[in-house]
Amino acid sequence: MTIAVGDKIPDVTLVKSTAEGPEKVQSADYFAGKKVALFSVPGAYTPTCSAKHLPGFVDKSSEIKAKGVDEIACTAVNDAFVMEAWNKDAGSQDITMLADGNADFVKALGLTMDGSGFGLGTRGQRFSMIVDDGKVSELNVEEAGDFKVSSADHLLSQL
Repeated sequence: MTIAVGDKIPDVTLVKSTAEGPEKVQSADYFAGKKVALFSVPGAYTPTCSAKHLPGFVDKSSEIKAKGVDEIACTAVNDAFVMEAWNKDAGSQDITMLADGNADFVKALGLTMDGSGFGLGTRGQRFSMIVDDGKVSELNVEEAGDFKVSSADHLLSQL
């Protein structure tokens, strides 16, 4: 079953990328008590993710936070070291990287995709959402190959 607006975020272990190294976090704890703009990419360093998705959230981070968002987070089926390196190369301190190395989070959300045709295996679909105190209040899932509704601009229009 795919997560829907009004649903609680499933409780799984993610790995937060920090300057001190990887830090395990429970998703239920991470999303509790704050408003989070979350976006998911199929993979760090992949073309659309690096050219458009992450840069859009970097460029719009102050506008998104000005609309009442406490934190902006990015998740991908990558390890925390890759997520940290990608954020250093193309991101900003305004983006929290949440590694979902085993795809546990996207599986629990019901938002996986099969990237095996490209040698990627199980990945997360491209999406964005607003999570308010652990509950999904906006959900934007892209059609395969598209980049429209998960963009920072679209999410900003929903705030």
